[in-house]
Amino acid sequence: MKTASGIGEGRDLAEAVAAAGQAVSAGLGGAPADWVIAFVSHAFQKDFSRLHDLLAATLPFRSLLGCSASGVIGGGHELEGRSAVSLWAASLPGVKILTFHARDADLPDLDVGPSPWRALVGTGADGDPPIVVLADPFSIRVGDLLAGFDFAYPRSVKIGGLSSGAKRAGESALWAGSGFYRAGAVGAALAGPVEMDALVAQGCRPVGQVLRVTGAEKNLLLSLNGEPALRMLEQTIVGLTERDRVLAQKSLFLGILTDEFREEPPGPGDFLVRSLIGVDPNRGIIAVGEALNPGQTVQFHVRDPASSREDLESALARYSKSEQAGNASGALLFSCLGRGQGLYGEPDHDTGRFREVLGEIPVGGFFGNGEIGPLGGATRLHGFTSVFGVLREMQPREEPSE
Repeated sequence: MKTASGIGEGRDLAEAVAAAGQAVSAGLGGAPADWVIAFVSHAFQKDFSRLHDLLAATLPFRSLLGCSASGVIGGGHELEGRSAVSLWAASLPGVKILTFHARDADLPDLDVGPSPWRALVGTGADGDPPIVVLADPFSIRVGDLLAGFDFAYPRSVKIGGLSSGAKRAGESALWAGSGFYRAGAVGAALAGPVEMDALVAQGCRPVGQVLRVTGAEKNLLLSLNGEPALRMLEQTIVGLTERDRVLAQKSLFLGILTDEFREEPPGPGDFLVRSLIGVDPNRGIIAVGEALNPGQTVQFHVRDPASSREDLESALARYSKSEQAGNASGALLFSCLGRGQGLYGEPDHDTGRFREVLGEIPVGGFFGNGEIGPLGGATRLHGFTSVFGVLREMQPREEPSE
């Protein structure tokens, strides 16, 4: 198993694909490009339909997956708002690559069995195949799609992101196999001797006390610890340090504990972080970007560059100490548009830290409108997050001794 990553800029799509393709070919060193993932700047939208032909002329491949983006990641760099193409390729001996395209109308009901969801991915995706999903943010119920895949493949690692750069439905681009699509979701399941590990860095830290939801209706937070939700928020802010009070004015979130049965006190990484989308001062209600239920444990969170760095460092450090890290062959990175240079004040931050901790492992990816990755036993759609998917060869299982 071998991977390579390259990035190319140019006046047109052909020039950018050629530059990225040459870098990937050199990185593969003669190994076949069984699987190519392309992340293409939205600036090239008039030529999106040409990608297959341009890529085939530069980097012959067996299977293609990709989407349009406002910023692309590859070759050790993160290019935001520039006309560029990132190509990530893998030589995967013995691996069957099952690509699929799903429209919103294709999604089975969530109360049916797993078979319709497996059929959506394709025959042959048995066991626990790693799955990569790229979706258009305007045209498909991504939450339902992920819940269905979790039902059908409960032990599979699923990562991905929502395309970016488009302003409205019909402007995004998705590629899977030989198909080019403007809506829905595309993806690939890897059947064979390959595994994937997910690293999720949400970039926030908890502040204030841990609270209990005592009143909620859908995504409306009515009360916390028996008090109006907004009153509890105001009390939380008053008790913060001056630095955190400033952060709370512009970067305040709600964390929802993912494991209510944990014995240890919760800390960073134990919460699913969601945005606060509005308040009703008259009723003391807070609107949150997630459905809530009474009895859930929550804590307010803030985000700043230091918190994001610390969260990423923690995720990388934990993984670097694992046995799996030594077998890593390549990685994909799905990062939020709110991260990158705008957050850190420097280019190539997340890929640079990944390389410093885990070595020269080829990384490809993009800045998206949402990031897909596991947290708390389920696959989630995140925001303000970086999700790494690290691919490695499947290691032989030790047979139990008799």
